[in-house]
Amino acid sequence: MNLNHLNLSVPDLAAARSFFETYLEFTCVDSKQNEVLSVLHGDNGFILVLMSEKMNREGNHRYPDSFHIGFYLTDEQEVLNKFDQFSSAGLVMEHAPQRIRKVFGFYYMHQNILIEIVCELNEVID
Repeated sequence: MNLNHLNLSVPDLAAARSFFETYLEFTCVDSKQNEVLSVLHGDNGFILVLMSEKMNREGNHRYPDSFHIGFYLTDEQEVLNKFDQFSSAGLVMEHAPQRIRKVFGFYYMHQNILIEIVCELNEVID
């Protein structure tokens, strides 16, 4: 069994859609773009559904403090390249890529969603 889709609530749907397409290689498959819901396809058939916060009937617009989504890249160079891409576009990260437990990477906050970009470290950690 695989997790095949995730629905994220965002304050600015157009900006979120653009971010995921531009920096995280998702493809929008909406037949007609709107400001309420957007469906994006990622690698391996994964589907990301972005939904405007306006759709939250109960008014809940926050994720828990530790909530995040993660993207695993192949190696440290890919992580560094992604960090450079983010930095070159003016996106601000608190820290440069670094060792985080058994991975190497960085975090970026986009519209109240913490995004983790990492690769596994192959070395043995004592």
